Amino acid sequence: MDFSLSPALQELQQRVRQFIADEVIPLEKDPRQTMHGPSEALRNELVARARAAGLLTPHASREMGGLGLSHVEKAVVFEEAGYSTLGPTALNIHAPDEGNIHLMEVVASEAQKDRWLRPLVQGKTRSAFAMTEPPPGAGADPSMLTTTAVRDGDEYVINGVKWFITGAEGASFAIIMAKMEDGSATMFLSDMDRPGIKHVRTMDALDSCFTGGHGVLRFKDLRVPATDVLGELGKGFRYAQVRLAPARLTHCMRWLGQARRAHDVALAHARNRQAFGRMLGEHEGVSFMLADNEIDLQTARLHIWHTAWLLDQGERCNFESSRAKVACSEAEWRIVDRSVQILGGQGVTHETIVARIFSDMRAFRVYDGPSEVHRFSMGKKIVAGRGDASLKPGEPR
Repeated sequence: MDFSLSPALQELQQRVRQFIADEVIPLEKDPRQTMHGPSEALRNELVARARAAGLLTPHASREMGGLGLSHVEKAVVFEEAGYSTLGPTALNIHAPDEGNIHLMEVVASEAQKDRWLRPLVQGKTRSAFAMTEPPPGAGADPSMLTTTAVRDGDEYVINGVKWFITGAEGASFAIIMAKMEDGSATMFLSDMDRPGIKHVRTMDALDSCFTGGHGVLRFKDLRVPATDVLGELGKGFRYAQVRLAPARLTHCMRWLGQARRAHDVALAHARNRQAFGRMLGEHEGVSFMLADNEIDLQTARLHIWHTAWLLDQGERCNFESSRAKVACSEAEWRIVDRSVQILGGQGVTHETIVARIFSDMRAFRVYDGPSEVHRFSMGKKIVAGRGDASLKPGEPR
């Protein structure tokens, strides 16, 4: 196994690290940061800074104007971007746009790329991914989809309600998952200003890192031309996996950066704070938490890098991305929780960035499938003999 980074990747890593330190972290307390995420004005300023630095949308293909990063390269760059709560917004690698860009590069038609994808890559627009529904609709189980699409001439008529739709308020377009008359699912592209789409409200949430927050959308007789079907009819569930397996991993990458930031803040405090006649970090209870943080940081990073490497080899990685998502979301959460404990009163206030990271991070154990669903899915595959793609059939697990 070769864990070395190429000189070019090391140079890019340092560029991103310096950009985050100089251009992004100073804006973390900007009043344009709201409880529903960075305002459009703040986002536009961050994007402009990344564009000027040549770091905007690095995961997009070079043809689209990005840097064409591999999954392993993304692991390095996204961690550095995630060191600030605003970093993913600045580099245009935040959810849901990052996953939507990946999906559309794979399955969108050339006309659809010109109309929707290129402005998204350029940071001129935002998008939404409308799959999750209120009960009894689709959540962790997408087969419970209740939003319907019925053919009417050269159009499809869509009806249904979606919620927890990240970035919905202010998005230019949405990818909408709907059930067809034969029970299959299809993805549709639609401008958000079309008649038949209503942004009902923005939901209050623990996190505040996504521009546009998390919205509730209602589709009532929304008419979408057949030309705006994304990919092929009836392949919505398959495309969801094309999008979600890498997207689970990029969540791990970004929040690893935030976990590292929380640890660094806690470590600086432990080195400088005096308590009971000695430096705080010299107390065993604190030093053990710092050691456990280092263990969890390295564990998460190795899960990410290995799964990214498998994706770069062309593996689907449904099993491995589930494994990484569970391991990383729980390890990164433990790191931030310990950091709050080390900081004491500063950890539960906004004297440092850690309380903000704490609020944002908790949702990660739910986003893109809660840990329990991934464990259930993995368990079924293990019992059936379908597990880690890095092992050949018959090899011991």
